[in-house]
Amino acid sequence: MVVSSQDLHDLNERLGVDIDPETLRLALTHRSYAFEHGGIPTNERLEFLGDAVLQLVATESLYIDNPELPEGRLAKMRSAVVNTRALASVARRLGVGGFLLLGKGEELTGGRDKDSILADSVESLIGAAYVSCGRQPAFDLVQRLVGGMLAEAVTLGAGMDYKTTLQEAAADLELGSVSYVLESRGPDHARVFTATAVVGGTAWGTGEGSSKKSAEAQAAESAVQTIRQQHPEYQR
Repeated sequence: MVVSSQDLHDLNERLGVDIDPETLRLALTHRSYAFEHGGIPTNERLEFLGDAVLQLVATESLYIDNPELPEGRLAKMRSAVVNTRALASVARRLGVGGFLLLGKGEELTGGRDKDSILADSVESLIGAAYVSCGRQPAFDLVQRLVGGMLAEAVTLGAGMDYKTTLQEAAADLELGSVSYVLESRGPDHARVFTATAVVGGTAWGTGEGSSKKSAEAQAAESAVQTIRQQHPEYQR
């Protein structure tokens, strides 16, 4: 795939920044594409930088906005936002997958919708904004991308880390141990996994995803919502 100047302009519009074309194209260059094109630079250095910027902005925002919360709770809330699943959801919302430069192998195996690749691309775009536009525009970009999730994490206990939330709920309500039953379907290059969250021998929620991890996370989220409906007094 060739990323055109119009593509870069459109992505900048979605991000609300003005990253220069060379840096933005680099931010979209996955290592699989770089390998197939003579070992050109990849987005991994920008990803490294973007991860640090993301961590800093999330930490600062949570620290300032929640002066009454202890360190452990703040760390949980941050992990609810700074994780692969959450960042992949940001990338899907922006349609980032359609702009990525991927190698043929990744194209064939659904790389444009893989959580890990999408999450890494969000971090590389944040890094690109920092390099091209400066500190404050990059910080503002992070707030636009994850600010809503940071606010939501305050009310979600372990936040989007629903597997941890489910474990805590099961223990607090004495529902029994938590396990996951997994099934899969489809060819190897497009496998779809279905997970059922089982608590105390009873199925509480199901989920589906392109990996075992994402399917279990979806199942855990469904189970947590069911528990909150059946136990309205429990809202951790």
